[in-house]
Amino acid sequence: MANALELEAKLVVTWDGDAIQVAASGTYLIVNFPNQRVLDKLTSGPPQNPNAPPKPKSATKIDPMQELNNLALRLGLVMDLRVAGKTYVTFGTGRSPKITLNAVLGKIGSFFRG
Repeated sequence: MANALELEAKLVVTWDGDAIQVAASGTYLIVNFPNQRVLDKLTSGPPQNPNAPPKPKSATKIDPMQELNNLALRLGLVMDLRVAGKTYVTFGTGRSPKITLNAVLGKIGSFFRG
C-alpha cells in the first residue's frame, strides 16, 4: 500500500474570467494564480450580509492555512501556492506552512492597489 497520494494532472480553472493553473506530478502540487487580486478575491470568502447578526466568537480559532498544511502532511503531498509564478506559500513540508517574502511583499502591495 502506498504511503502517499500520487497525482499527475494539468488543469486550468477559470473563475470570474481569470485562469488559475493547477499542475501535479507525483506528490508535488502547484496552484498558480495569475495575480494578487485573484488570490485576494478567492480567499476573501462570501460577501457578508450587513443585516446578519454577529457570529459568536469561538474559543478555538481554526487557522485555515494550518489546516491545509495538516491535510497536505496526512496525504503526503507538497503543495506550492504561487502568484504570477512566484512561490507564496508551501504546504506539507513541515509542521507549519512556509510563507515566503514574495507573499509578504505581494500582500503589502495589494493594499496600495485599488
